[in-house]
Order: sequence, then C-alpha cells, then structure tokens
Amino acid sequence: MPRYFTELAYNGTPYNGWQIQPNAPSVQQELNRAFSTLLRQEISLTGAGRTDTGVHAAFFVAHFDVPTSLQDISQTIYKMNRLTDKSIAIYSIYPVQPEAHARFSALSRTYKYFINKFKNPFTEEYAIRTYPLPDLQKMNEACRILFEYTDFTSFSKLHTDTKTNNCKILKAEWTDTGEQLVFTIQADRFLRNMVRAIVGTMLEIGQGKISIAELKNIIESKDRCRAGNSVPGKALFLWDIKYPKEIKI
Repeated sequence: MPRYFTELAYNGTPYNGWQIQPNAPSVQQELNRAFSTLLRQEISLTGAGRTDTGVHAAFFVAHFDVPTSLQDISQTIYKMNRLTDKSIAIYSIYPVQPEAHARFSALSRTYKYFINKFKNPFTEEYAIRTYPLPDLQKMNEACRILFEYTDFTSFSKLHTDTKTNNCKILKAEWTDTGEQLVFTIQADRFLRNMVRAIVGTMLEIGQGKISIAELKNIIESKDRCRAGNSVPGKALFLWDIKYPKEIKI
C-alpha cells in the first residue's frame, strides 16, 4: 500500500493532545475523520509523537497508508483544509518509502517555549508570564549541564510505558527577543512532559530558587519530585522534526 507523509500545524488549545483517547477531542481523531471522509475509506494516521493537552505544533508530521496512490495531491490538501477544524492546517502531502515511519524515522525534534516579558494581548494565549523575570545567563549555564547527561528520568511524567528514559540533547538555549524569552531544545527523542519539566526547573534556577550546582543532583537522582513544577502547555510548541532525505519518493 502506498504510504504518505503529511506535514501540518495545529493549535492545541481545543484538544487533549495528539493521541486518540476516550471521551476527549484529539488532533489525531479530527484528522482521521477528515481523511476518512475525503477518501471514502477508513484512514488511520500515525503521528511523529504525542503532544500533551493544550500543546501546539508549528510543524508536525504524520503518515498514513492508502490502497491506491492519490491522484491529485494539491486537491487533496485543499479539500482537507476545508474539512478540518480551523485549528488544523495541512501544508503538504507526499509519498514516502514503504518503511518510512513518522515517529520512528525521525532523527530529531525541536521544541520552543515562550515567556512574555510584559503583558501582550496578541500573544497572551501562547505564552506565559512569570515574576520576577529569570536571569537568562544563569538559565543558559544550566542548559550546558543538560549535555552531560542522557538519562532524564527526573523530568519525565511518572508511570509511562517507555522502555528507556535516555535522550540525547542536541541543542538547548535561551534567547531574548526583546519581547519574549524563548527556550529552544532539540533532541533525538523526548519523554512525556520532559520539556515542560525542564523549563519549570530552569525558571527556578533563573529566579534563584535552585542553584545551578543543584541541577546536577536533580538529574542524577532520577526523581521527578526533586525537579521543578511543569509549566503550562499553552506556551509550548513542537517546532521542527528532521528526517533522512532518502525516505521521500
């Protein structure tokens, strides 16, 4: 069966995350409904990963299989954008190798977290504010410590079904845009709630509640209770996903 990747974006506010779950709206459920309606057969999409309730995706990838090749992909994209809720936008659909997998073929994922430095009615729904503003230099010093470790159990949601809590951090930094503090983190994989827990811990470091030296103890303890509180999901965006070039047909 031909396999396709679809690239899309979604506002996670109305959804309880990507993954289908009973009695709660999800992005996957909405896309399955729209694709099945358009193609007049049962279509099930597999996403690049799970996003938590209220978390957004500026860029997301999912794959699906169909019995026969799509004849007019541009028309399919146009019609899908009419069928889906306004919170979801389909950007592209393209054929990939039969073994290509939206989740397992990904080389890395990048997330961004946004903190408003002052009240802004145009970004308030997609950022948080915190007082006092954290020390950016301290938080970037803390970022460098992340590269020394691979086991991030201390930042993982408890009782998940993952076989390992090891991740390879490829990038982690805070930047100041003038209006916002932005945290960017890239890794080969992420654990459930990992980015929100890291940001929460970083903010406590930036506000002087936790020392940079203590961060090492937190990570080495492999104890979620010792890390900072998870920050709200509304300011978190899945920003990019990298794949091997050869998976495209």
